[in-house]
Amino acid sequence: MHLSPSHLASSRTRSDRPSVAVIGAGPGGLSVAMLLAGAGLDVTVIESQKVVGGRTRRLEAGPYAFDCGPTFFMMPYVLEEIFSAVGMRVSDFVELKRLDPMYRLLIGNDRGTAPTQIDTTGDLQKMAAQLERVQPGDGAAFLRFIADNRKKLSLMEPILRSPIRGLADLMTLDAMKVAPVLRPWESIYTHLTRYFKSEESRLAMSFQSKYLGMSPFECPSLFSILPFIEYEYGVWHPIGGCNALVAAMAEACTRLGARIETASPVERITFSGRRATGVVVRGEERRFDHVVVNADATWALKNLIPAELRRSDQQDKAIDAKRYSCSTFMLYLGMDGEIDLPHHTIYTSTKYRQNLADIGEGRLSEDASFYVCNPSRLDPTLAPAGDSALYVLVPTANTKSAKDGAPIDWAKAAPSLREETLARLESVMGIPDAAKRVKAEIMFTPDDWRAQNINHGATFNLAHNITQMLHWRPQHRLQGFDNLWTVGGGTHPGSGLPVIFLASEITSRLLCAECGVKSPLDAPLARRQAPAALEPDRDGMLAGV
Repeated sequence: MHLSPSHLASSRTRSDRPSVAVIGAGPGGLSVAMLLAGAGLDVTVIESQKVVGGRTRRLEAGPYAFDCGPTFFMMPYVLEEIFSAVGMRVSDFVELKRLDPMYRLLIGNDRGTAPTQIDTTGDLQKMAAQLERVQPGDGAAFLRFIADNRKKLSLMEPILRSPIRGLADLMTLDAMKVAPVLRPWESIYTHLTRYFKSEESRLAMSFQSKYLGMSPFECPSLFSILPFIEYEYGVWHPIGGCNALVAAMAEACTRLGARIETASPVERITFSGRRATGVVVRGEERRFDHVVVNADATWALKNLIPAELRRSDQQDKAIDAKRYSCSTFMLYLGMDGEIDLPHHTIYTSTKYRQNLADIGEGRLSEDASFYVCNPSRLDPTLAPAGDSALYVLVPTANTKSAKDGAPIDWAKAAPSLREETLARLESVMGIPDAAKRVKAEIMFTPDDWRAQNINHGATFNLAHNITQMLHWRPQHRLQGFDNLWTVGGGTHPGSGLPVIFLASEITSRLLCAECGVKSPLDAPLARRQAPAALEPDRDGMLAGV
């Protein structure tokens, strides 16, 4: 589903209901708009791009289509909660396919031998057998890891679903139950050494920290739930790409009476004292009772809110002193012919630690890790018959990172990195004549991400180190302001589609309570807990979705 601006207008007039402006039509903005519109509020979503989706939007190069950002979809039950809360179903809009293998891992080594190949699967016994072949004992360790993290996620879920506004919100019974399993002083890699003997098994269970734009040697061990979620609930592909999910949410918003305005950049938020009163779009001041920010959180603080109203920890210098995720170098390639690769393939560098250090210190690596998404084998909607739409991601430094000297000059670096990456599609991924087969292309560098109003081009938002989580992130009700709210990867619980949807549940609940209306999430239709591990039917469709 691809919505043009003409499809996004609603003819319903303004009313006396509380009015809400949502800045940004990314997954957080659209999901919170669904819930607020479902509660009966008067909602307007204002998006700067020509299409909805933000970093989850659809890109097109001639007849080829691509996801701009996320290509993995996990925990579909969370999105189903939001749709069911407003009387709809995900399957009314999007077809979901469960992947098996979930992805192929090519784990490089410094021994001069071929990478270790692991085709990951949700069949836990088969996955354990693969790791057992890598290192005796690692198969049993994998099953123990899954069991331990099943318990960890069940204990963490109440925290992921709750606003954390300060230490008082962490002094609850739920928080005290989860505290013993978090081990905040451990990195995820250190945590995994207590399970797995082999480096390959440890990397297979820790590369997921890159979903947060972080190194597994720094990412807190609580994020060991990320690989668990993959194995427990699966990795899914929405037909049309993850952008089909945001298009579905946009359609659901309009059915609920919300308005969505594209190609309408918000210039600033207006205030009366410290109370948000509206937004300015193309020089016109528009008044709203509440404003929800789904733009990149730290960019919005710096650019949409007057400095004189911000607290000392919200001033530009303090914001820029925070730690940020990595960025990404992207190639979106329309390819001649079919590509013989699984849906997802991840290659980890032969010099993995050095590659991560280079990213953190603002350098390019000789042998960088990279990721390829090849959805055309499953999804015929993205490329002409017989061709492929290939998505290539190389993690890189953000535009702030530089240990010594200036950040990377992408105007000079991009052409050579492009050529190198195309060559490695052939040498590492085994795609014959990869460079010669490119028929259409889009390239993004960290400078391009920064130009899209992403602070420092950090595509995964603020880093998720322990002092930038929970109430230390910009909060759902933005600290120091009235009637001003945030949603998205920049707030608690953090980055990634499932937790962004959880953030929208938290923000919408708080805002509904402020307006004195009942949240649709409190209706009987809304499922409140994760189901048992979801199983696909014989056609690979998600049962019940």
